[in-house]
Amino acid sequence: MVAQEFTVDLDKPLVFQVGHLEEDYQEWVHQPIVSKEGPRFFGNNILEFLTRTKWWVIPVIWLPVVCWCVNMSIQMGHTLLEVALMVSSGIFIWTLVEYTLHRFLFHIKTKTYWANTAHYLLHGCHHKHPMDGLRLVFPPAATAILCVPFWNLVKLASTPTTTPALFGGGLLGYVMYDCTHYYLHHGQPSIDPAKNLKKYHLNHHFRIQNKGFGITSSLWDNVFGTLPPSKTSAKSG
Repeated sequence: MVAQEFTVDLDKPLVFQVGHLEEDYQEWVHQPIVSKEGPRFFGNNILEFLTRTKWWVIPVIWLPVVCWCVNMSIQMGHTLLEVALMVSSGIFIWTLVEYTLHRFLFHIKTKTYWANTAHYLLHGCHHKHPMDGLRLVFPPAATAILCVPFWNLVKLASTPTTTPALFGGGLLGYVMYDCTHYYLHHGQPSIDPAKNLKKYHLNHHFRIQNKGFGITSSLWDNVFGTLPPSKTSAKSG
């Protein structure tokens, strides 16, 4: 007898189903369902609640932390110009972190049950339901956990007085990233650079999903050769 392929039931909680797709998961998750109505992840209401985040929660929670970090470096004796340079450096470093995570972690190939499940929770759900407005930004509880190793990395690479402002700059870069990402999906920009960024990102979702990993800019796609080809060159190729 030939084993019947597993089929995901979209009317039931998805998280513990998708792992059963095994090697078929990658094809399934990159076939987007364009609907503003997001799927249910968990049968448990508390777990389900924790997966949903309004976009404005991100700046409300994290911008005060950014200000606190900046103030720490000022209180330690740095001038406003020095702190501005640290914050700018943190934002710049974040753009590389953003690109690296998106390319190498969020788009990692999986095929086992638990790897598929973890990938779906991390990023696969966004590609399957790209217009789900409550799962576009990263839940604050998860961000808080990730802040600990990032703080320690910055602390290891810098001095005690520069660590707060540098970390604050990186955190500000993250806030800009998450808010930009939401806007690119749900906003209607009419002028560049926002209009071009929206086209660039939606191209990543709906045309060529293994290129165009930058969200806030195409800088690192240019540097590392992952710019998506133009429609003209794609047709001629």
